[in-house]
Amino acid sequence: MNKAQLIDAMAKEANLTKADTKKALDAFIKTTTSALKKGEKVALVGFGTLSVAKRAARTGRNPQKPTQVIKIPAKNVVKFSVGSELKKAVK
Repeated sequence: MNKAQLIDAMAKEANLTKADTKKALDAFIKTTTSALKKGEKVALVGFGTLSVAKRAARTGRNPQKPTQVIKIPAKNVVKFSVGSELKKAVK
């Protein structure tokens, strides 16, 4: 499902216009991104939790030259923990 399909499905489910649904989805994405940039967690009970985790620096191998060792720098990554209701629904 891409963004346009998600907007269509949400609009139909919530009985809203596609324009209003797009604004709501864009606001959700913007707000969630801002919170994660600040290092905050975004918890949606039953659905899941988005958080920022630090990934340590490490060494790796160049896939084109397997004998070549490369250094991969430390970075922040987004982590998603699935909520119990979503986990049960997908089983």
